Formats: sequence, structure tokens, C-alpha cells
Amino acid sequence: MPPDLTTETPRPAAAPKRRAADIAYDAIETLISTLEMRPGSPVVEAEIVERTGLGRTPVREALLRMVSIGLIVQQPRRGLLVSTIDLADHLDVIQTRRVLECLIAACSARRATAPQRADILRCAEHMVETAHSGDLDAYMRADHELDLVNHLASQNHSAVKCVVPLIVQCRRFWYAYQHEGEIAEGARAHMALAQGIATGNEAAAVAGANQLMDYLERFARRVIDR
Repeated sequence: MPPDLTTETPRPAAAPKRRAADIAYDAIETLISTLEMRPGSPVVEAEIVERTGLGRTPVREALLRMVSIGLIVQQPRRGLLVSTIDLADHLDVIQTRRVLECLIAACSARRATAPQRADILRCAEHMVETAHSGDLDAYMRADHELDLVNHLASQNHSAVKCVVPLIVQCRRFWYAYQHEGEIAEGARAHMALAQGIATGNEAAAVAGANQLMDYLERFARRVIDR
């Protein structure tokens, strides 16, 4: 006799399994953004495979994706290289990112679920705490986590796809010139963004995004003008 399905307790849907190429991309992105793979250095596929413990096929796919967005460049007779940091171009990166961040912030303020709003606020609070303690690595991890939740909450896949490479460029710039930055100021800007999203106030969320971009622009100009 078949079971009475109407009395069974529904099981929560399992989280979708991530593609190996996406895992490889995240691992390589971290190596680049934290300068473990230095700008201008050669990209050796076999070394990355050994370093990450991932297969050649997903690593190769991830590298090709990075070439397409400019994090890695391919040069004749030199092979793949980590792209260099162009100081002059970095201001254009921030200007472009500003437009996308404001759009994403507005979408998140309008579309985020209650748990997502709470998570975004929690991440910003963690950034404030780690900025106060001076733990840069923990601060950057909280920053990355806030980005992930914010991007999911926005439900704007086109904007997220465009902004992610720019965020990586900014993160790498930060690690390269962190002595010029003030992370407490950055944490306050993230908190303004998070509070706007958490309260569902689109104008406040956009103002927070602009505050964050103003901070990054001032930081970049200090590096360029020194």
C-alpha cells in the first residue's frame, strides 16, 4: 500500500551544489585580491591546481572567465599574467561601480527578505567591530560576506554580474595600499548602507552606497596624489 503523502513532513530543499568552476573562481579571486598572486606575476595552471586542490578543468574554466573580465591578461610568448593595477584607471573603476552599487542598494532595500536584512546588518556590525580591533583580514571577510548577501537580496543579476569584477579590483587596490586607508571610516559607510537596506529605505540605502563610494574615491586619490 503506498504511503499517505499528505501526512508526511515536507523536507527542506537542499542547497544547490556549487559548480567546481565557481569554487575555483572564488579561490583564485581570493588569491588575486589579497595579492597572494601579485600583479604582473605569471599564472601557472599546475601551481593553482596544487594550491587549491581542484582539478585542471574547473581551474582552466575559471582562468578563462578571469581573462574575459580583465583580472588576468594573456600576452604573446608570456602566457597568462595577473593584470597590473592601473592607478589612473582605478578612478574610472570607482565611478562605474558607484552607478551599479546605487542600483543594487535600491533593489536590496526594496526586495530583501527579513532574514537578508538582518544578515546585512549583522555583517556591517561585524565590520565595525573588526575595524575597531584592527583585524584587517576579518574586516575584509565581513565585507565580502555583506556583498554576497546584498547581491542576493537585490535580485538584480545583471547589475551583480557587472559589479563583481569591479569589487575585486577595489579589494585588490585596498590590499596593495591599505596603509593609506582608514577602515573605521569604511565600516561607517557600510553601516549606513546596511541600515538603509535593513529599514527598506531606498533613498537611505542609495545615500549609504554613495557614502561608501566617496570613501573609496578619497582613498584612491590619496594613493594617486601622494
